[in-house]
Amino acid sequence: DKNVERNSSVALSIMDPDNPYRYLEVRGRVAEITEEGADQHIDRMAKKYMGVDKYPYRQPSEVRVMYKIQPTHTSQMG
Repeated sequence: DKNVERNSSVALSIMDPDNPYRYLEVRGRVAEITEEGADQHIDRMAKKYMGVDKYPYRQPSEVRVMYKIQPTHTSQMG
């Protein structure tokens, strides 16, 4: 979080689990950091990937955020 606040440039690399030679890369900058909707988002991810309605590892003191990225470049292989 501190690094993104200092420098909003980011890159994501998303691999195809069925083909290690196939991937998508997104480069850009963080355009927005928000807490709005972050708790609901992790609950949806927990439902999809863990089969539970609520994310089970939430800590009382944590603050969950989402980073919204403005893409500037994309590339794909495979």
